Amino acid sequence: MLLLAVFAFVAGAGTALSPCVLPILPALLSAGVVGGRRRPLGVAIGLSVTFALTVAGVATLLGGIDKSSNSLRHVAEAVLAAFGLCLLVPVLATRLEAGISRLTGFRPRGFGGDGFVGGLTLGAALGLVYTPCAGPILAAVVSVGAASGSVIAIGTAYALGAGSALLAVGIAGRRLFALIRRLEVARFVQPALGVILIATAAAMTAGADVRFDEFIAAHVPNATLTSWLEASQPVETRLASLRSRQAAVAASRFTPGSSANALPGLQNLGPAPGFVGNQRWFNTPDGRPLSFASLRGRVVLVDFWTYTCINCLRTLPYLRAWDTRYGSRGLTIVGVHTPEFPFEHDAGNVAAAIKRLGIRYPVVQDNGYSTWNAWGVENWPTEFLVDARGRVRYRSIGEGDYAQTEQDIRTLLTEHGVRRLGPRARPKAVVTPSPATTPETYLGSTRAFGWVPRDPTAGLHDFGHVGAPPPQSGFAFRGTWRISTVSATAVKYAEIQGAVLAKNVYLVLGSAGDRPRRVEVLLDGRPIGNRLAGTDVKDGVVVVTSQRLYHLVSLPAEQLHSLTVRVAPGVSGFAFTFG
Repeated sequence: MLLLAVFAFVAGAGTALSPCVLPILPALLSAGVVGGRRRPLGVAIGLSVTFALTVAGVATLLGGIDKSSNSLRHVAEAVLAAFGLCLLVPVLATRLEAGISRLTGFRPRGFGGDGFVGGLTLGAALGLVYTPCAGPILAAVVSVGAASGSVIAIGTAYALGAGSALLAVGIAGRRLFALIRRLEVARFVQPALGVILIATAAAMTAGADVRFDEFIAAHVPNATLTSWLEASQPVETRLASLRSRQAAVAASRFTPGSSANALPGLQNLGPAPGFVGNQRWFNTPDGRPLSFASLRGRVVLVDFWTYTCINCLRTLPYLRAWDTRYGSRGLTIVGVHTPEFPFEHDAGNVAAAIKRLGIRYPVVQDNGYSTWNAWGVENWPTEFLVDARGRVRYRSIGEGDYAQTEQDIRTLLTEHGVRRLGPRARPKAVVTPSPATTPETYLGSTRAFGWVPRDPTAGLHDFGHVGAPPPQSGFAFRGTWRISTVSATAVKYAEIQGAVLAKNVYLVLGSAGDRPRRVEVLLDGRPIGNRLAGTDVKDGVVVVTSQRLYHLVSLPAEQLHSLTVRVAPGVSGFAFTFG
């Protein structure tokens, strides 16, 4: 525990001295312009507290930092613009601090003179600005804390490290301003910093900070001081061991045959654990949560899924068909969306996927894996059938077993007294996976498999532009990539080469700041054009506009081909799947 806390502290300090600090640098320097000697300390404390609470809160409620979400960025942009106005118009800053004082009833000695509370206010706001830019190392820190059961302690250590380094920056800014005072240009500094803050907010809105980060990564090797931590073997080993331990704890509660009171036909595998520790509900009246108490008297199919999982997507035609056929006869399907990648925590992304996929039954976000662990789930997709009395009667792992699942739905409905079930459902747009294909692989370092000359490690890498073609079911990076534990982000002249045996090829992609970016797809060295119907490719190009699973290749049968994917800077790849 102590070692993890030390790691988190060092990581926080390193992050604070990386390019991540640039968007808030003008505000930190302004701590030396406005107020007295204790104002930088107030800024550091306020930022550390807000930042720690944000990290711990998001990690606890959402199961990790969703750095792909833009919600915190929008808050950051608004905060920077507001403080820029306060610097340009000092009376606004005075009224803001006085208003906070009246609201909290807290007016310490020297409030108006040294600006300590004003520093706390500024620092608290900057904590929200700082959170979305902290990068992959923060995600690693939070995942360590979550896996070890010490989210608050690890998050606090990280925040203290960041706050200490940022305090040094604020003090340096104050000393710089003391020099400026002697040059008799001090009256111009405060409004200038106000203009810089507003300009910074505008630049963040336009995505300039993301592009600058890409430039730094491409042209300044190891510019981020935490890159050595991200790629270090002790960190990777520690993360892997914690994940393995967490997976082992998730025991399978509902193994068929485990009940001593098995009923004729379907077995009684015990009471349903319920939906626990969840976030937003979709497709329910006013977004209200469901419970098995409210569903008593109905047969319930619980489907654990995530919207980038190809196996889950191939199951959806059957779920939609069963919902249509048996929904009015007593069946309720509840999708439990347990995310695999950080961007799948975002409620907006989940809502868009539900709409795009035509899902009408209730879906709940399980970002913290609380329901997943309560049911002992280990794979996507996993389905459970719960009878009208709230007892688990059936479990199916992975895709397939559709005929058996539907038969058991009909059995449980009949057992509850439902008659005239009609003919079986007829799912539409069914995709049958090939029996032998290239196995799935990930682009992030944690689960990368089949890459040549070796699987990637976290950090910034130039893989070169030439190399031997990969063997069958092998892959190779070309160009410059920034590898994290869960993804690979294109930096410069980036492409992926592979030799794939498949009928369909899918790749999970996302774009920094949700800006549309192009990804070229070539088969055997030639753009695939529009001859592969049913894919996301048009004229040889996929336009990445959101974080989701993209369909790159669709062939009439399983075939072996050379695949090349040329990726624009700022596009992140997460996982290849095949079928």
